Amino acid sequence: MNQDQLHRYLFDNADVRGELVQLQQSYQQVLGTHQYPPRLQVLLGELLAATSLLTATLKFDGDISVQLQSQGPVSLAVINGTNKQQLRGVARWEGEIADDASLEQLFPQGYMAITITPEDGERYQGVVALDKPTVAQCLEGYFAQSEQLPTGIWLFADGRQAAGMMLQVLPSQHAENDAFEHLMQLTATITADELYQLSAREVLHRLYHQEDLRLFDPIDVSFRCTCSRERCAGAIRTIDKAEIDSIIAERGAVDMDCEYCNSHYHFDAIDIEAIFKISSAPERQQ
Repeated sequence: MNQDQLHRYLFDNADVRGELVQLQQSYQQVLGTHQYPPRLQVLLGELLAATSLLTATLKFDGDISVQLQSQGPVSLAVINGTNKQQLRGVARWEGEIADDASLEQLFPQGYMAITITPEDGERYQGVVALDKPTVAQCLEGYFAQSEQLPTGIWLFADGRQAAGMMLQVLPSQHAENDAFEHLMQLTATITADELYQLSAREVLHRLYHQEDLRLFDPIDVSFRCTCSRERCAGAIRTIDKAEIDSIIAERGAVDMDCEYCNSHYHFDAIDIEAIFKISSAPERQQ
């Protein structure tokens, strides 16, 4: 499989767009910071591929979060992705997770929240129930409900590699049902092994060799966590100084850990005084 990349394509004879993503290194970096059970490794791989496909549809600077939640054994699984295809993710669970656990068993009465956050503009969130057998089918339900765009999604992951494909009718266009259904049937023949082992061009040729298709330049996908010591210091400033002082008195320091990448940030008493001194310093007159 090629380096982590997302490929976008258009059909000349149908108002339909497609995407194909293949992930390996970024997938391993998401998994590498936690000892996830095999079933959760697969789930996170599917979510990672799905989020990459969704972020490719952004027409602005911003990010998308795909989040699954429930009161079941898996309380949270989330992937965040930016319009630059920078992804990170984490899951929280309790107890034993069976390798063959269904989505409903992992998330009983759970839901999927897709949050779109532009750098400039209003935040948007759509929520759908996890009432279908697969993440892909739940996402298709989201598009039918929230976007009202006919969409097909295929997701694969095995703990080593992850991949996915998406077909969607172009917004403001009216693709003929027969054309879209024909392309859906062709795409549905894809296998996990083909996406893991073949290049994007080979996959597209196998699926659509009789179709007129335009393939755009690939976009690199990478793992990137946005945590930093400065962000942690900013979070500390939002807490009452007396509460921070009580933590220092009890523990000797404030320690913060990033769930996404397992980075650890340590702030002793001197660090804390410097943080609050900076936040209380008067602004210098120009």
